[in-house]
Amino acid sequence: MRLPKTISPVHYDLTIHPNLTTLYFTGVVRIQLDVHENTNAIILHSKHLHISNVLLFATEGVKPLKVSEHPRFNQLALESDSVLAKGRRYEVQLEFAANFSESYHGFYKSSYAPAVGKSGESRLNHAILQPSIFIPRVMASTQFEATFARLAFPCFDEPAFKANFTIRITREPRHIAISNMPMVKTDELPGGLLKDHFDTTVKMSTYLVAYIVSDFLSVSKTTQHGVKISVYAVPEKIDQTAFALDAAVKLLDFYEDYFDIPYPLPKQDLAAIPDFQSGAMENWGLTTYRETGLLFDPDKSSVSDKLGITKVIAHELAHQWFGNLVTMEWWNDLWLNEGFAKFMEFISLRITYPELQVDDFFLGKCFEAMEVDSLSSSHPVSTPVENPTQIQEMFDDVSYDKGACILNMLRDFLTPEAFEIGIIRYLKRYSYKNTVNSHLWESLTNVCNSDDLDEGRIKHKEFCSKSDVQSGATKWYSGDELDVRAIMDTWTLQEGFPLVTVEVRSGGQAQSGAFLWQIPLTYMTSTSSTVHRFLLKTKTDVLYLPEEADWVKFNVDMSGYYMVHYAGEGTEKVRLDTALELSLYLSKETEIMAVTQGFGELVPLYKLMEKRDMAALENQMKDYIVDLFRGLIGRQEWTDSGSVSQRVLRSYLLLFGCFRNYAPCVSKATELFNKWKESDGTMSLPVDITMAVFLTGARTPEGWDFLLEKYRSSLQMSVKSRMKSAMSTSTRQEKLKWMMEHSLSNVVMKTQDLPDVMVSVSRNPHGYKMAWDFLRANWHILIKKFELGSSTVSFMVTGVTNQYSTREMLEEVRSFFGSLDEESGSEMRCIRQAYETIEDNIRWMDRNLPLLQAWLDKRRPKTLHEDL
Repeated sequence: MRLPKTISPVHYDLTIHPNLTTLYFTGVVRIQLDVHENTNAIILHSKHLHISNVLLFATEGVKPLKVSEHPRFNQLALESDSVLAKGRRYEVQLEFAANFSESYHGFYKSSYAPAVGKSGESRLNHAILQPSIFIPRVMASTQFEATFARLAFPCFDEPAFKANFTIRITREPRHIAISNMPMVKTDELPGGLLKDHFDTTVKMSTYLVAYIVSDFLSVSKTTQHGVKISVYAVPEKIDQTAFALDAAVKLLDFYEDYFDIPYPLPKQDLAAIPDFQSGAMENWGLTTYRETGLLFDPDKSSVSDKLGITKVIAHELAHQWFGNLVTMEWWNDLWLNEGFAKFMEFISLRITYPELQVDDFFLGKCFEAMEVDSLSSSHPVSTPVENPTQIQEMFDDVSYDKGACILNMLRDFLTPEAFEIGIIRYLKRYSYKNTVNSHLWESLTNVCNSDDLDEGRIKHKEFCSKSDVQSGATKWYSGDELDVRAIMDTWTLQEGFPLVTVEVRSGGQAQSGAFLWQIPLTYMTSTSSTVHRFLLKTKTDVLYLPEEADWVKFNVDMSGYYMVHYAGEGTEKVRLDTALELSLYLSKETEIMAVTQGFGELVPLYKLMEKRDMAALENQMKDYIVDLFRGLIGRQEWTDSGSVSQRVLRSYLLLFGCFRNYAPCVSKATELFNKWKESDGTMSLPVDITMAVFLTGARTPEGWDFLLEKYRSSLQMSVKSRMKSAMSTSTRQEKLKWMMEHSLSNVVMKTQDLPDVMVSVSRNPHGYKMAWDFLRANWHILIKKFELGSSTVSFMVTGVTNQYSTREMLEEVRSFFGSLDEESGSEMRCIRQAYETIEDNIRWMDRNLPLLQAWLDKRRPKTLHEDL
């Protein structure tokens, strides 16, 4: 139920007193209100808060208000016995109190183990045996997106109700407090407490409010534009913040220049939170991160870690404009925030960190989106949502990755210069406001005819003054004026993506499926390296090639979010054996995207078989894949040399080789693990190959126990992450069960990591049934901790079930999820996706297993070398 628009907030004066000993907080909020229609009630949000002493301040004086609660909709009605008059401004004050949230949302507690002794190593392992030795340090942090500010203070918790916030936090002297804005003064209170006063924010949505009370330390620098950047972390890990600090400085400067809009706050803090559910959060002026998303150790973090950290910082800082400055009107258009931020990761890093080679990884995002978007249980990029569970479900691959991919397609279509002009116009036109899809499309239409184009943009003046400015675009359409909205509505308002069938002989294309898209086609031919463009707007069309060609390739560089099928001799679909013949080419491939996509298509075939009793065919398939990549694996050095893409690929290949028992890999990894173990973990391993080494070591009981010991004492989050992944591949079921149970109880392993542990166990042939049983047994705990509809719950549901391919398991999955009610998640989209994926797997296995068996049998006497 949406809030009425009769009243809107103008300013919040918020005072919070969190008690980190009792794990309870109290507060008072005073909200300035504008009344737009006569009313007797102020309706706003509150969830799990004890509300008291509600007062209305008006020119006539102060009076109490009657409070009615509607828990189902998280709403309060503050009722007045006299009319609140249209056009007047009032203030309402509410006192409130609550326990810290037990989930990762709202105002919640986080804890970590302090380091003891000069070595700086955590003594958590000793503490398990002797609990009295150590007391975890407790801090409090906020996470309000999407609908969780209402857990921390009464507010108008919808993105369109923007207001200014003045925040004060009471704390003990042993802690610090940080918030969206800089602290302006600190008062001493009776009893030795301190109250920090923070400057008033710009106009913003409630989900971007943030404050943290902790014992963090920080490091700081100033950008070229004069913004103070600080990175906060627990004291033991402050020496892992240098890389993030430099990246944030460089990226904030880049965005200020690219968007031609100054960052409007005096500071930007980045905080690494020990307990954090998602990857990061874009709170304005105080972005928050998982420790793995921010902390970097040059000696122990991998090149993949560097890429991931830089991308997540680029994402959150892009949000300071897309999302914070200009915000979607309602959560149905979340993609305007998330699709843009995901897209800007690649635009920004391409320029600021060219050595990271981000373009090698963008295509993977589009394939990930297509995997979800090919299901009938997918949803349009822009989709109606009403309740908090549905809102949470919008934070998925469609909003993020498909959103980014269709923006990339549009940029390629309009030209990068025209696209940049349009998005700058969009940001300037709607600063501090809320938008819908059509506002973006209007801003990207007729970019050179704008009456509000900023004359200061020399590059854009030059672009628009060129006489041939339209020549690039006219290739996309014939005659009629380019209608960006008409094109993009077909990509945002319907789910799925088109399959374009090309019949070269007759020169036509056809879209398949029930929907119709306007498709910006690109193609090249054997006779020219020029990229030709054509806007396909109908079910079929004819395209005349400029000259006779031996071949034609559509969707150049895969910049379009569509698939191409080259028809010939009446072939409707590609058979499995045809696809497998094509896969033979991969033995010649060296580029990361082609190799990893090849693995991504082939490995799931044997992963399905691992969940069935069909060891012979399963091993044949595994042997084929190892044989296919044997040459490439054999050429990999066990070092950290080469470009970013080469290093990421090396890590991937050696891990696969060891995982599949490829003898040269296993031999080398075993040798390195034994040396590392003999050195008590002090020997420096090449970072990019540690995953392969850890995985091999985890196969013996002694190796697994040693990894656990080092996991407990390590302060490097990326190293811990690799150890945890390696440990989850154990063949010993008691070890796998131990990992899940200890993650759930937040002892040794953090509960935030439980979803990763559980899905890793479900991928393990020795643990997949155990992971499913664990998910069922702890379902009600998990949905309370991780929130209904969240991407984390979806990840657990789909991750644990998506490799099942038997009717027995389908029935078991249906039986469990079918027993739930709406309050416990029965309506979640991820459950429909789980059913559909298992049904697809069953159909695939029924149809293709004989083909696969025959093809592998046929190949057995040959070698790849003879064929290629």
